[in-house]
Amino acid sequence: MHHGLLGLWFWQKTQCCLSGGESQDQSSCLDPPSYFFGTIHVPYTRVWDFIPENSKKAFQQSHIVYFELDLTDPYTISALTSCQLLPQGENLQDVLPHDIYHRLKRHLEYIKLMMPSWMTPDQRGKGLYADYLFNAIAGNWERKRPVWVMLMVNSLTEVDIKSRGVPVLDLYLAQEAERLKKQTGAVEKVEEQCHPLNGLNFSQVVFALNQTLLQQESLRAGSFQIPYTTEDLIKHYNCGDLSSIIFNHDTSQVPNFINATLPAHERITAQEIDSYFRQELIYKRNERMGRRVKNLLEDYPDKTFFFAFGAGM
Repeated sequence: MHHGLLGLWFWQKTQCCLSGGESQDQSSCLDPPSYFFGTIHVPYTRVWDFIPENSKKAFQQSHIVYFELDLTDPYTISALTSCQLLPQGENLQDVLPHDIYHRLKRHLEYIKLMMPSWMTPDQRGKGLYADYLFNAIAGNWERKRPVWVMLMVNSLTEVDIKSRGVPVLDLYLAQEAERLKKQTGAVEKVEEQCHPLNGLNFSQVVFALNQTLLQQESLRAGSFQIPYTTEDLIKHYNCGDLSSIIFNHDTSQVPNFINATLPAHERITAQEIDSYFRQELIYKRNERMGRRVKNLLEDYPDKTFFFAFGAGM
């Protein structure tokens, strides 16, 4: 959550804020207290040892655990999958400009070729195979809407592939909550996360996909370096540095297209996309989620809640 928005509201309401790697004095908590915890979308094993014991204790002692979405619910997963698909009978080849489609196809062929060399011995030991993993992530790419293909391409990097097979922190917490037989819930509907991405207009989506491909092609050629990496994100999180600008890049997994090398008209498009995502995926979401959290706290004043939402929002 963006700390100037919902984070501050939580601090005022519950007097108890546990966010990522940092914790606050709980001496003035409401009785019973409720907790707000900032998660990060990386394998939980990369951050778990750095999370303070009082945060883990708060999770253990909470009656009810709430997430953005319920990632353990099969309906959530199938609804997310459906939302990403093109209308019946349409394929990417039909909707994308010819040159972008062929560059995309070429790039995915390169990823498929590289994947076996990216897999770790640990992943192989767990029975994960490159072909299986590629098909799980990108198998149905020709049926996906271009905006979701853009996000998929953005996540098909060596670092991301090496981390597959270990639950990300929010999923791990959801699985733990289930194991401990805690009551769980979600403050968002799948459609609320999915529809804003589908709301970008076609020329913006083509621009975004083209920029993503250009970036990946430059990375392959060795002529471009990502200004921030997953490793940077993990380091800042483990140090409790949630004010870092780096966290603006985590929650929605949406790349930032604004850069000084773009021609003026393209920079305007990039700024429009950035502004749209900021409005839909941060400001409106924070307000909507904050309203629902407030209602839950008021409806169940005798329960201890543990809210686990993305720290980068």
